[in-house]
Amino acid sequence: MVLYVATTNKGKLGDFSAAAATLHGEPITLEPLPGLKDIPAPAEDELTFAGNARIKALFYSQLAPEAIVVADDSGLEVDALDGAPGVRSARYADDMHFDAPTLSVDERNNGCLLKALTDIAQPLRNGRYRCALAAAQNGSLIAEGDGSVEGEILFVPRGTNGFGYDPLFYLPALDRTMAEIDAATKLSVSHRGRAFRSLIENMQNIGLKRS
Repeated sequence: MVLYVATTNKGKLGDFSAAAATLHGEPITLEPLPGLKDIPAPAEDELTFAGNARIKALFYSQLAPEAIVVADDSGLEVDALDGAPGVRSARYADDMHFDAPTLSVDERNNGCLLKALTDIAQPLRNGRYRCALAAAQNGSLIAEGDGSVEGEILFVPRGTNGFGYDPLFYLPALDRTMAEIDAATKLSVSHRGRAFRSLIENMQNIGLKRS
């Protein structure tokens, strides 16, 4: 089965590919959706991760006839910030007008998050990574999946193996941030890995086994 993933993010594609490699049964090949960089993206204006994943999967599947297109929406929810950054995780620094033009997008978002949590003590810095996935074909929704992982937000970043908020996302059970664990360990706890396995299980439950 070949699935075309609507993302240009190599980190996300790597997480999904790693999850696919652990599944039993018919092999699953993941490919980036061809020409994605040249396609104007649809507006992600839903209030939930699942809603935005559906928007993207339905939109891009209409541009790739017969292909099964998978799209995700994922991000970080922090309890002390009433669930922010949430669906705006990738654009958090821009939304909050956090001015640090010399930093990368990830560094700006992390800096903005730390600023928002300045007065929040460690016991109250709980949060979770969440991922929602949707698969569509010819503009029709096929299946969905979701996954999450609980953690805490640190005061300073640690680790270089991840992306996004990984250096700040601490996993108490492992005493490591998401950016400090190896690929195999990350696969076992990753919200994206869990969401992908959930999606494939749901696709199998409806008898969809081939692209």
